[in-house]
Amino acid sequence: MAQRRPNILVFMTDQQQADVVGAGHPCRTPHVEGLARDGLTFTRAYTPTAHCCPSRATFMTGLYPSRHGVYNNVSTPTAIHKGLYPGLPMFSERLRDAGYRMAYTGKWHATAEEDPGDRGWEELHVTARKGDYMHRGIEQWAAGGKYKDDPTPRKRGFVKRPGWGDYEAYGARPVPPGLKDRPWEAHADWKILAPALKKLPELAASGEPWCMYVGHNGPHDPFVIPEHYAKMYDPKTIELPASYRDRMDDKPRIYQRMRKQYWDQLSEDEVRESIAYYWGYCSLEDDYFGLLLNALQATGQAEDTLVIYTSDHGDYCGAHGLYCKGVPAFREAYHVPCVMRWPKGIAQPGRSVDEFVSLADFAPSFVDLAGGASLGRTTGRSFAPFLRGENPADWPQEHYTQFNGVELYYTQRSVTTKRFKYVYNGFDFDELYDLQKDPYEMQNVAEDAAYTGVKRDLCRKVWQFAAREADNMLFNGYATVAMAPWGPADALTS
Repeated sequence: MAQRRPNILVFMTDQQQADVVGAGHPCRTPHVEGLARDGLTFTRAYTPTAHCCPSRATFMTGLYPSRHGVYNNVSTPTAIHKGLYPGLPMFSERLRDAGYRMAYTGKWHATAEEDPGDRGWEELHVTARKGDYMHRGIEQWAAGGKYKDDPTPRKRGFVKRPGWGDYEAYGARPVPPGLKDRPWEAHADWKILAPALKKLPELAASGEPWCMYVGHNGPHDPFVIPEHYAKMYDPKTIELPASYRDRMDDKPRIYQRMRKQYWDQLSEDEVRESIAYYWGYCSLEDDYFGLLLNALQATGQAEDTLVIYTSDHGDYCGAHGLYCKGVPAFREAYHVPCVMRWPKGIAQPGRSVDEFVSLADFAPSFVDLAGGASLGRTTGRSFAPFLRGENPADWPQEHYTQFNGVELYYTQRSVTTKRFKYVYNGFDFDELYDLQKDPYEMQNVAEDAAYTGVKRDLCRKVWQFAAREADNMLFNGYATVAMAPWGPADALTS
């Protein structure tokens, strides 16, 4: 159907829930919605880890963390590994070798040992790159300063954190008078987008296929945005998340501690206001995306370009009373937007696909569509058949996660089917949700005898996936760490 190899334009936000760009959601994202009408939406797109670095490494390599080696934040002294395992290719190298022009702007954060330029990209404006450090040392804490305890009452939108420095969950910043007609330029992500807008005409004029990656930092917490966007939504009209009143008494204690220690400080009115700011942040990102689409249209190459809107992971944003991401395994942190358009390559535009796709599927898909050399063994596989209107009979019917903590380590794995979700927590008791009866993951039925067979079957799936992906962190049989309710022999021996 396609007349030529597509150009590829990726717009990846940071920490965006899939729900906010869904049809009928009150958050206004008209440019993503237009992309969906003219293209294809994957309704079950997930990240393997609710954390920037491992998820981005997965996007670039097509491999899960156990295969690529990036488990947590690579820019701190607590990194398990600061870079990828040696010898692993990224899709960018395969596309470059296949004749693509490659341009990168925005957040990198896939490895602290290399930059995009080391992997075939022309760098435009890169953040979270090699050498960047995201950690306060002991000397900085000892110096005090703004991190000392603030004895004044808690300010609206802030969370008190004695000795850590109070945390601003959300806030507004004034738009300079000269930017009233273009308020998006009052946010730092403009510095990422502007070089992309300038570069597109040059790529289009080159006569070669091209790939551009635009990686914004929003809507990552804190939700601090220009006033124009902070005023877009009336908090009084916003409903609390359906799971907000879940006190999580039947869930791991760390989930409860995160809520009780920090987020319970926010009143219900503040939670509504924080959601309004998050939606405003997402609308800001949609405005940026619209500018990028307009620039692409001006090149005359929109018909030949696969445009993808996605994110590295989500944010709880009040679900279960939580914020940010991390060890809680709830859907809001793992379910990501995945909308794409390619007029010459997507059959029957306007469709939705209800099969599971993962960030691991992007790299093999790009290489497949570009006619590049194989990446070798990948965890993911090409979703190109879905673009053609095909539905592979052997497409995976589960989604798996691999989480090893951020700076505090937690061994957690999960498997989600269209009916159930099982979470193995090596640090606490497990979770099991009947998603048909309980779509908001409110009732943990892991200890319900009626679900023992389901729990055991899903535990076996976790072991089988761990074996396929060389996830050796799970297999130590010593009594202090062998905490899964059924061990690997239950799943791997006949």
